[in-house]
Amino acid sequence: MRLGALLGPMLPNASATFLAEQSRTFAGEGFESLWSVQAIGRGFVMSDPFVALSVAASVTDKTEIGTAVIQLPLYHPVDLAHRVFSLMQICGERFQFGVGAGSTQKDFDSFGRDYPSRFKTFAASLAQLQQVFADGRLGDVDLSPWPSVRGGPPLLLGAWGGTGVERAAKSYAGWIASAANRSAADVVSALGRFRRAGGRRAIVSTIQIGASTDLCKTQDLLAQFAAAGFDDAVVMLMPGGPTAAAVRRLI
Repeated sequence: MRLGALLGPMLPNASATFLAEQSRTFAGEGFESLWSVQAIGRGFVMSDPFVALSVAASVTDKTEIGTAVIQLPLYHPVDLAHRVFSLMQICGERFQFGVGAGSTQKDFDSFGRDYPSRFKTFAASLAQLQQVFADGRLGDVDLSPWPSVRGGPPLLLGAWGGTGVERAAKSYAGWIASAANRSAADVVSALGRFRRAGGRRAIVSTIQIGASTDLCKTQDLLAQFAAAGFDDAVVMLMPGGPTAAAVRRLI
């Protein structure tokens, strides 16, 4: 099982070079991937995913870059496609595009978007986004993407309830499961559904590790996810927690 890390969170007094230094540290310790989450208006601040990943891409060479996840209903498809194309121009084929419908109303309130209709909006936005990825066009708009980024990145679905896990298996390059606020048994059970539906890459994300975290228990948790068949585990090192080196030694 590969090990990845979420960028941030940043303390209020963090230096301007924090994200670059953090990215170099993770890559230097052998983390295979760097990811960014999207959260806004919840009483804490996270860096914009496209900004954070642009920094990470510019200071690393081979480390995979990804979103875990972008909430599609918050964006206009053309605006989002332009952001994705721009990031791909920096990091190339390293970019993995994790998307989801969203699960927190405050994010939608911050953008002035309708939360109850998010699944319907997600489906419509995804269809339009894939069209722009394919040929750079949507209606009269022509983004004229660079040839190297035309077609867009691999799409991973962040989903949990309903038929989302099976949909990730059948229609996406992979599935991102959040381990936040869920038991290991629930996560492993959902992985079984994903595999039975023919799913390929499975990523368990947002494994939070803070100052009071027992690393022996974290190591057991990671071993459990590996034994279940997850391809990647993505940890979130909280301020004041253990070093990247200490966490990397767990796998």
